[in-house]
Amino acid sequence: MRGLIALFVLAVVFGTNTADNDDSTARLLASKNVLNPYIVEGKELTVEYSIYNVGGGAAFNVKLNDESFPEQDFDRVIGMLNVKWERIAPGSNVSHVVILKPTNYGVYNFTSGELHYQSTEDSKETIFGHTSAPGHREVIPSKEYERRFSPHMLDWGAFAVMTLPSLGIPFLLWWGSKSKYEQLKPKKN
Repeated sequence: MRGLIALFVLAVVFGTNTADNDDSTARLLASKNVLNPYIVEGKELTVEYSIYNVGGGAAFNVKLNDESFPEQDFDRVIGMLNVKWERIAPGSNVSHVVILKPTNYGVYNFTSGELHYQSTEDSKETIFGHTSAPGHREVIPSKEYERRFSPHMLDWGAFAVMTLPSLGIPFLLWWGSKSKYEQLKPKKN
C-alpha cells in the first residue's frame, strides 16, 4: 500500500512539473562523441557533435563552441570547433563532424563543448548548455600503434626464409627417394 501511495505522489509531482513548462520553447540536448576506437599521434581523429531539439519550438542562434582541443596539440583537418546555426526546428536534429590530427601523444581530457541558444526568436535571454564529455582518452604514439596493429610483413617474410631450410631439405630428400623408387618399380601391362 505504501508503494502505491509513493507512486501516486511521484506521479502528481511529475505531472505538476511538466504542466508548468511551456511547450512552445526549444530545449536542446547535445552529445559529443569521439568515433575512433584508438586515437593515434599523426592519424586522423573524428569527433561528432549531435544536437537534438526535444522542445515544442524552434531554437534560434545556436552556437557550439569546443575548447577542449588545444591548437598546440591538435591540427584541424576538416570542420570547425566553433559553429553557428540560425535555427533548429522542433523535433529535429543536426550533426557536425570535425576531423583533427593529434600532434603529441599522452592522456587528454576531452571535456564538453558549450552550447548557447535562444528558446524563442524574440527572446533576449541566452540559454547555456553543455554537450556530453567523452572524458579522458589516451593518444598513443604512432610507433606503438604500428607495433601492435601493423601486418608485420617483413617479420613474416624473415620467418618464411628462416623456416625454408628446415622444411625444404627434408622435402627434397623425400622427393629424391620417391623419384628413385618410382623408376625401379616394374611397370604392369
